[in-house]
Amino acid sequence: MHPGDSFEVALKRFNRKVQEAGILSEARRRRHYESPQARRKRKAEAQRRKRRRYVR
Repeated sequence: MHPGDSFEVALKRFNRKVQEAGILSEARRRRHYESPQARRKRKAEAQRRKRRRYVR
């Protein structure tokens, strides 16, 4: 935290750092066990969506 920052500014900076690090998404992903097969399927589907976006 920088001296003189308001609480809101410090909170926004913290939230941005957490978002960039992917901490919350990692915690949500680990909330339930995901089998290796399900993990591969999810990643393959994400790749398909990503490819579809670049084709357009």
